[in-house]
Amino acid sequence: MKKLPLIVIAGIIVSGIAIMVSAMKDVSTYATFEEAESSGRTVKVVGELARDREMHYDPLTDPNYFTFFIKDRLGEARKVVLKAEKPQDFERSEQIVVTGKMREGDFVASDILMKCPSKYKDEEVYIKSAEG
Repeated sequence: MKKLPLIVIAGIIVSGIAIMVSAMKDVSTYATFEEAESSGRTVKVVGELARDREMHYDPLTDPNYFTFFIKDRLGEARKVVLKAEKPQDFERSEQIVVTGKMREGDFVASDILMKCPSKYKDEEVYIKSAEG
């Protein structure tokens, strides 16, 4: 058998494996803050806005710095740092999915997805951090 067809077939197989591995990195399950802290990896945490905790956004000082607290599915509230502007109607969100890593006790989000109530249908708002 000639070497060229074998090289082409091997290249196709390696490419297919590389594509599958890169696609699997994006598929993740939701973690809690405790799991995010122990893993040290980028994870997705789903929760709800802790309305009893402080939100900080000062567009005059830094328009790309917004902090808030969310409670994960176990009820643990943690501070989330988003290096982007505060989304419009953020306080109305019913559910928030943050993607990021734990750093020094805070969850630094690379992006968030908010599920907001609407008069006629549920809306989802996606925000990407300036760093991510």
